[in-house]
Amino acid sequence: MSISVQQMADRVAELMEARLRVKGEGLPAKLRRGGRHLPRKVLHAAEALARQAQIAAIPRLQMQVDPEEAAEAYDACVRYLKPLGAGARRRAMLWQVTTAIATGLFVTLVALAAVLAWRGFL
Repeated sequence: MSISVQQMADRVAELMEARLRVKGEGLPAKLRRGGRHLPRKVLHAAEALARQAQIAAIPRLQMQVDPEEAAEAYDACVRYLKPLGAGARRRAMLWQVTTAIATGLFVTLVALAAVLAWRGFL
């Protein structure tokens, strides 16, 4: 039981990192950092799943784990955080590369203008 609930929590944490770019160790840490980016229902489901995973990690409390609640919470989270398609991933990567190049060019031009102004050419 505890392995499956923990696997559910780990999968939701992976999806949060992939979709929301939230860093952290485990689902509770990722919820603290990026929970505000989730809709209220999904946030409550993720918090319930994190609680179930914490309970399942303690051997004496494993009997208190509600598998139906964990499964419902997992389904709600996965429905919202489902992975992006290949096209969306490519567009996101292209956008990141474009913004990185544009930022580099902007910083270089500003530095060049500053040097030219300092030297008296502008």
